[in-house]
Amino acid sequence: MITIKQFEFNPFGENTYVLSDETREAVVVDCGCMMARERSALSDYITEHGLTPVRLLCTHLHFDHIIGNAFIRDTYGLLPEASQKDVEALPSLEEQMAGLGLPPSKAFETVPVTKYLSEGDTVRFGQSELQVLATPGHSPGSLSFYASQDGFVLSGDALFEGSIGRTDLWGGDLRTLITAIREKLLTLPDATVVYSGHGPATTVGIEKNENPYL
Repeated sequence: MITIKQFEFNPFGENTYVLSDETREAVVVDCGCMMARERSALSDYITEHGLTPVRLLCTHLHFDHIIGNAFIRDTYGLLPEASQKDVEALPSLEEQMAGLGLPPSKAFETVPVTKYLSEGDTVRFGQSELQVLATPGHSPGSLSFYASQDGFVLSGDALFEGSIGRTDLWGGDLRTLITAIREKLLTLPDATVVYSGHGPATTVGIEKNENPYL
């Protein structure tokens, strides 16, 4: 059974997740820790629970979701896994931050993606696995990670409680996003818990019936 720990990091309220199971192997998803206290909160949780991080996953490569990747690399020796489409289409972390008027810092550097993930791949850790779903639209290569046996999906910035991801950033497309949500996320069982890139959790059934954008 997968244990889910959610952290809210950086000024953009980004959700970083640590998933672990009874083997104590863990994966970090969308590492957005920016401040020293945030990095400490993440590493303290991992240490206190005796976890061994084995993979660093990215639902997409917008800066608020990858700004902590250098910390994970330096602390646990892990390199990020993401969609090749995002690698090819999105500016570097430094370029994204500069475009938003944020100051450069050696602590926030682009960490190269070493493994590409795509639709149909399976991410394994411990005795658990996640199915990779392609859910583009917020970014060209946005991914979701579905744990069918545990009844949840990490949707990144595709689907939120009562909302959907913005499409006015690099490579975003509204029609593509809505199609992906309808075909890949809303087809999951209604009881599936949706853990988003920002905000509270919801369920597929609630969003199918109540989300005004869908």
